[in-house]
Amino acid sequence: MTIPEAFQLALQRHQSGRLAEAESIYRQILAAQPNHADALHLLGVIAQQVGRNEAAVDYILQAIAIDPHHPVAHSNLGEAWRALGRFDEAVAACRRALELKPDFPEAHNNLGNALRGKGQIEEAAAAFRRALEIKPDYAEAHNNLGGALDERSHFREAAVAFRRALELKPDYPEAHYNLGNALRKRGEFDEAIASYRRALELRPGYAPTHNNLGVALFGRGRCDEAAAACRRALELQPDYPEAWNNLGLALAGQRQFDEAIAAYRRSLALKPDYPEACNNLGNALKERGESDEAVVRYRDALRLKPDFPEAHYNLGNVFRERGELDEAVAAYRRTLELRPDYPVAQVNLGNTLKDQGEIDEAMAAYQRALGLNPEHAGIHSNLVFTLHFHPGHDERRIAEEHERWNRRFSDPVEPFVQPHANHREPERRLKIGYVSPDFRDHPVGRYTLPLFEQHDRKRFEILCYSGVERPDWMTERLRALAGGWRSAAGISDAGLAQMIREDEVDILVDLAMHTAGNRLPVFARQPAPVQVAWLAYPGSTGLPGMGYRLTDARMEPPGSRGCGTASSSEEPVRLPDCWCCYQQVDVSPEVNDLPAVSAKGVTFGSLNNFAKVNEGVLELWARVFDAVKGSRLVMLCPEGTARERVRAFFRARGIAPERVEFVGLLPRWEYLRLYQRIDIGLDPFPCNGMTTTCDALWMGVPVLTLPGAAPVSRAGLSLLSSVGLGELAASSEEHYVRLAAELAGNLPRLADLRATLRARMLASPLMDAPRFARDVEAAYREMWRRWCEDPSPMSDLSDLSDPSAI
Repeated sequence: MTIPEAFQLALQRHQSGRLAEAESIYRQILAAQPNHADALHLLGVIAQQVGRNEAAVDYILQAIAIDPHHPVAHSNLGEAWRALGRFDEAVAACRRALELKPDFPEAHNNLGNALRGKGQIEEAAAAFRRALEIKPDYAEAHNNLGGALDERSHFREAAVAFRRALELKPDYPEAHYNLGNALRKRGEFDEAIASYRRALELRPGYAPTHNNLGVALFGRGRCDEAAAACRRALELQPDYPEAWNNLGLALAGQRQFDEAIAAYRRSLALKPDYPEACNNLGNALKERGESDEAVVRYRDALRLKPDFPEAHYNLGNVFRERGELDEAVAAYRRTLELRPDYPVAQVNLGNTLKDQGEIDEAMAAYQRALGLNPEHAGIHSNLVFTLHFHPGHDERRIAEEHERWNRRFSDPVEPFVQPHANHREPERRLKIGYVSPDFRDHPVGRYTLPLFEQHDRKRFEILCYSGVERPDWMTERLRALAGGWRSAAGISDAGLAQMIREDEVDILVDLAMHTAGNRLPVFARQPAPVQVAWLAYPGSTGLPGMGYRLTDARMEPPGSRGCGTASSSEEPVRLPDCWCCYQQVDVSPEVNDLPAVSAKGVTFGSLNNFAKVNEGVLELWARVFDAVKGSRLVMLCPEGTARERVRAFFRARGIAPERVEFVGLLPRWEYLRLYQRIDIGLDPFPCNGMTTTCDALWMGVPVLTLPGAAPVSRAGLSLLSSVGLGELAASSEEHYVRLAAELAGNLPRLADLRATLRARMLASPLMDAPRFARDVEAAYREMWRRWCEDPSPMSDLSDLSDPSAI
């Protein structure tokens, strides 16, 4: 065989993929003719194909030394240099190839790859486009162009390029994989999953595809499948830190936090400088209650990547949970410096500012969040709810915000509301559905429990639609009392509305209103014929589809709509006694003797959410200080700037700092024990306390309140009246101060109240759960009868109340 014949045979073997045979023949040729440039070149190409890139460079350089004007050799040399990470040499080699042959599409493509390796993405894209001008059906160049566009976050254009590559070469696993990546980054998870699955059909052993399939499945909420995909990636490549990290995410999504933590730790063992894994480990530790180590991990992430907005945000969340609000605000502000278009950070900044009593700043943060994500009903609800805390915004302002919320989230679905097929039998057993994210150890859970325990199961079937993400002992207690329990977390509004319709719920009760985690967009779809708002706070949702709200005659006197404007869309149903029922569901401290006797001075107290304590409240409490010499105040107030602000306020009015004692959030037992040091409770306004007032009374502490016009400012009146202490509701600020002084000056009365309040509560309607349940059920039955008679707008049900009880 001649050398030309041997070379042709080697070339055939090479082109058919029989690399070992081709390499053997090339070496035989070189043994006979050492300066055979083509044999050296192609021997280098084989070395490159099998990953021996240093050898590839050596062989191709020898070929070029023999034949310097070989454009293909220069182009392939560029690819070999690129594989070694020597991008400058790669660019130079490709440019030399193009000097020799300007219309060489493969060299333009290789130049693009080398430029992309250098981070010169725009220049790389230009090189790929030039290759495609010369060779429009060049699938690899389309794929590479897509990769460059993807790096520039031009995901839509990248997907177009990948799809064009696949039109030209349908069985191209890399293009299917890359298309999956682009689609996933656009949030098109179903399409991404399909692309990854097709890539795996063509190349089943490629670990990154299994890993990224797991990421897409996780994005779709299919955590079990995501975990399986990541585990398959790790079977193929056990030392794959990204797959360990993503496995951790999938496990955390299944709330398997111990396993998630182990996966993140394995990821970091393989790749210690992995900020995303540090951040995710922090999240899992936080969920497991290990906040100190969570903070360490977030700070590790920020040491590795200082401009990591998610880590700053998560650090803010831990600080907020720990009550370190100044630190939380700083973390959220840094997050927003790095990522101004981060609505959830704006929301949590607003929540933290509200906790600090900075209501104007909180509302400004919610407005900014709403500007970033105007289609998020929950963000708008934050703004609506926070207006109730602001003394400068009356019911008309709240009504206007209700109307804005309705225009965006209720009005668009109104044309799609369907008639209800529920059987119109007035006295049949009814299905009552309760919707809440707070079926847990939360005030809503505690106030719901006595009703659930006393519901007449023969006449009412109880269904719960729970948005609880962290179930606890109260969740299980409520679940045991429900006839049906549906998890609503993660279900779309339309999906949940359909579920409720399919369950044939007769009366649907909203327990969240505009508080966090509410499902008001579900109620806007009117999945049940009768819809009722109750419990989250006194007042209106403003939602046209909400037929009724449970209230009482003291919070909303008969003859008034209670909320000031026609936006109060629900019909107020005034229960005969009180709109709620208080129950101690766990052991509580005993009532002690009057603290004023041993302390030689009266101690006032307010353990209400500090967001309810505005400047007008502090001004009135300063007048109480002046009227009751030697008195002290124990108040709940977050550490940091909030306390400094309150200290400065009282100092400016001549009140010594030692007369005010600040406390933070405490476990329930310790919180209740604080009342053992308080003689008289002071209710804030315009947003009164609810649970705090009940807890104070339970611990023998009378509470002074100042009712206003709105229901949220009349809750104190309602609660006090229900235990026979309506005289502690002041008619004016002057009366409030006078009541405080009179009560503080009458220690025998204070001692008697302390000794008798718990028994008085137990004997009152406020703690008569069977009576409360019958009243609520009577209200439900009357609502149902009226719908059976006329499924159009409801008429007034205020006859359920007793006006003489006001």
